Amino acid sequence: MATAPRFWRENPSRYNLVGIKCNSCGRHFFPPRSICPVCHRKSVGKIERVKLKGEGKIFSWTEVQEGPEELSSNRPYIYAMVEMEDGLRFTGQVIDCEPADLQIGTPVRAVLRKLSEEGPSGVIHYGYKFVLRKEKSP
Repeated sequence: MATAPRFWRENPSRYNLVGIKCNSCGRHFFPPRSICPVCHRKSVGKIERVKLKGEGKIFSWTEVQEGPEELSSNRPYIYAMVEMEDGLRFTGQVIDCEPADLQIGTPVRAVLRKLSEEGPSGVIHYGYKFVLRKEKSP
């Protein structure tokens, strides 16, 4: 059995937002898998690992007043569904902003942050959260 730090080091998709692209149907998936869930057998040998862009727009969001105990120090917090530029939808916490800063379509990007900790000297769990991004002027 792998220890938690070893598990995270050996799982590049967690830290690097690595997914797959099916070259049969052209769709992206995260987390990575060996067979496309759409094409199934047609995808064998046509899967490639790709680094996802990590950028998208708010599809839906809510302000959470009561949630899991491990997030009690963050309450209230914003939780959103984000439609990524790769065509995927991710859910996660939106940080470093106020609810008044958000609306459907607000551009965001994924960042790696601490999610939780198992006790005061336990394992720290990292994952993706979202921050607002500035749209580039044309």
